Amino acid sequence: KVKQYNTVDFIAADPVCIPHLFSKKQDIEIAGFFAAIFAWGNRTTIINKSKELMGRMDNSPHQFCLQHTSSDLKGLGGFKHRTFNDTDLLYCIHFFNNHYKKHSSLETAFFQRKIASDESGVVESGLNYFRRYFLSLEDLPGRTTKHIASPERHSSCKRLNMFLRWMVRRDKHGVDFGIWKNIHPKDLICPVDVHVARVARHFKLLARKQVDWEAAVQLTKRLRELDPADPVKYDFALFALGVMEKF
Repeated sequence: KVKQYNTVDFIAADPVCIPHLFSKKQDIEIAGFFAAIFAWGNRTTIINKSKELMGRMDNSPHQFCLQHTSSDLKGLGGFKHRTFNDTDLLYCIHFFNNHYKKHSSLETAFFQRKIASDESGVVESGLNYFRRYFLSLEDLPGRTTKHIASPERHSSCKRLNMFLRWMVRRDKHGVDFGIWKNIHPKDLICPVDVHVARVARHFKLLARKQVDWEAAVQLTKRLRELDPADPVKYDFALFALGVMEKF
């Protein structure tokens, strides 16, 4: 199933198609972040709303975040995807503006340095750090905090783990980008939602009933037994079986 779905043919109908619209590293990062944050519910809607947002950002998200005018920001008014609205969006733009003025990549918002692969809890620490950093700016809207998950809040962090898979994992099949180098793909944590968890339990890869951070770690440990160097490649199989094949 990994071989079946880890191909360029997978891209078009998946939210990963949004960062694939771009070639500039920072555009890929920003587009990927929004596509991942929006990734719950119907995939066609997720893709359409992500494309709408990229269009509102002149299809140059990095340049927009750094050089927007007040008039440009007004063009974002009324944007909404499920519980994410224009208030949340304006804070995200504010965050990206602040970050990219100081850093050339979003990677340092998660992993500030190259991390040895034998360090434990690499992704857990990175996600906890990112949430604190992302929510640290003045005038943070209280409502925006719910859109950024973290292990210390017991979330499975499905969407952010998916984003990290896109950015970190690398192979020759063309789906994931592999543009971040501060951590190794073997340290990634498998994205887990109710569909992935259902399939994983069927194959006795997961015993935990709750879909939380502990479940994501437990599943990933089992997947590392199958491939220690690239455990999250099995996300293609688990996701496709659960969502696309209704296994």
